[in-house]
Amino acid sequence: MSKVIETPRLILRELTFSDAPGMFRLDSDPEVHRFLGNNPVTTMQQVEDVIGMIHEQYAQNGIGRWAVTLKETGAFLGWSGLKLESDKNGYDRFYDLGYRLIPEYWGKGYATESAEAFVAFGFRELQLEKICGYTAQGNLSSAKVLQKAGLCFTNTFACDGETCNWYELDRNVWATG
Repeated sequence: MSKVIETPRLILRELTFSDAPGMFRLDSDPEVHRFLGNNPVTTMQQVEDVIGMIHEQYAQNGIGRWAVTLKETGAFLGWSGLKLESDKNGYDRFYDLGYRLIPEYWGKGYATESAEAFVAFGFRELQLEKICGYTAQGNLSSAKVLQKAGLCFTNTFACDGETCNWYELDRNVWATG
């Protein structure tokens, strides 16, 4: 494991296969998938495949989604982080800020705390020029997290059959903010 990010309440680290039970709890929950195409996982193998794909992203891109754990107890809350994406909203390649938490941890500021940490990590450590994020238009909670992390709404676009809102933050704006 190369890096760990600590925030006041969280430990952010690369996902491991030992996170599979927590990932299954997260991604098998229909409420979690309400704005993600309503396609929750049904087997542990699906989760292990996802973790394997994330490990490939770490190797190929130097970044991917990381585990979000509670500093006080070590509890697995979900994942957050930056991911190199392609072919969305007119961008060939971009760094996407994303997060997904188990519902019992919603509304406590953990998604925002992790998102802010990854914005700082992306600009300071990875030297990114821009960080983007998008969410289904109806997912107001996710939109608030992106905005609290400093990203600004730029436009709507069609994505997987639904309308999504696009957000961006440029390095220079972040550095002066």
